Amino acid sequence: MPNKVLILPSRDDFEVNASDTLLEAALRAGLAINYGCSNGNCGLCKARIVSGTAVKIRHQDYVLSDAEKNQGYLLLCSHTAASAMEIEAEVANRPADIQFQEIQARVKTIQPLTDKVWLLHLQTPRTNRLRFLAGQSVALGIDDDSGSYAIASCPCDDRNLQFHIRDIPDNPFAQRVFHGLRAGETVNVYGPAGEFVLRPTPSRPLLMLACNSGFAPIKSLVEHAFSLDIAEDVHLYWLATVKGGHYMANWCRSWSDALDNFHYHELSAESLQAPNPDLVLAQISRDHLDMTQFDVYVSGPASFVSQARAALLQRGVAPSQLATAIN
Repeated sequence: MPNKVLILPSRDDFEVNASDTLLEAALRAGLAINYGCSNGNCGLCKARIVSGTAVKIRHQDYVLSDAEKNQGYLLLCSHTAASAMEIEAEVANRPADIQFQEIQARVKTIQPLTDKVWLLHLQTPRTNRLRFLAGQSVALGIDDDSGSYAIASCPCDDRNLQFHIRDIPDNPFAQRVFHGLRAGETVNVYGPAGEFVLRPTPSRPLLMLACNSGFAPIKSLVEHAFSLDIAEDVHLYWLATVKGGHYMANWCRSWSDALDNFHYHELSAESLQAPNPDLVLAQISRDHLDMTQFDVYVSGPASFVSQARAALLQRGVAPSQLATAIN
C-alpha cells in the first residue's frame, strides 16, 4: 500500500510506493519540489523528517553532516517512505521560486499534428531535468536558430518536454523542425519564463480560452491541475480560425469523456480575417451567466488575447482572476 506524505509548510501531499523515491513520487504528483541532479550527488533535494520513517533505497554520494542527520535530514532522491510521513521541504508555487536553467535535451520524436503544426518531443538527461511550472515557456536553440515556445506538457513528467511548433516561413527554428531536424539531435533549452501559471490555491472553477496553437500552454495547465487534484471544474473553449486549428481535439474529447469535471467546447471560425474572441465569449455567456465565478486563463495570438482581456474585465472579471499568454 502507498504511504501518504505531507509537505510542510505548503501542506501539499502525495502518495509514494515502496519502489519509488520520495522525489519521484512528488514530481509524479505534479509538485515542483526543489531538486538538482536527482541521483544523490548535489544535495538540493535535502528535506527534514518531521514525523514518520523513511528507508534508503538508492545510493548517494552527497554526505550529510552529523548535525543534519541528528535533525532528521535526508535526500528525497535516495529514500522512500516506510510509513505515513510529514516532511519539511520547499515547493515552488511561483515563477520566482524556480531558477533559470540551461539544459541540452535530445529530440525523442517529431510528428505532425497537422500539416502546419508539429509535435516536438524533447527528452532531458536523467540527471538534469527541467524544473518549471505548468503554462511556462522556454527558449529552444539549435546552433544560431532559436525561438520561444510554451511547454505543452505537464511538470509531473519533467524529463519529457512537448512543444507545438507552427510552420512559420520566416522563423528559422520552426524551419529547422519542419525541414531537417531528426531524432537524437541536440536542442538547447533555456528557461523557464513567464507568469502564465496556476494560482497556488485555486478557489474557483477554471475557465480556459485558447485560440489556435494557444492551446499548448492551456494543455499543460489542464494536465497539471488534474495531476494535483485541485480542479473543481475546468471549462475549455478552443477557437480555431485556421484549417486544422483543433489539432488535438481527440485529446480534449477523451478527457471530457473520462472526467466529469472537464468540459470541452470546440468553436470554428475560419472565415475570420483576424482572431478575435467574440464567438468564444458569446458561447461562454450562453453557458455561464456569471464569468466572475471563474479563474480565467487566455492564450492565443496577440489580438485575440488583448481583446479577450478587455472584454472579460468589462464583464466584471477581476485582474487578479485573469492570466494571459501570447502564443
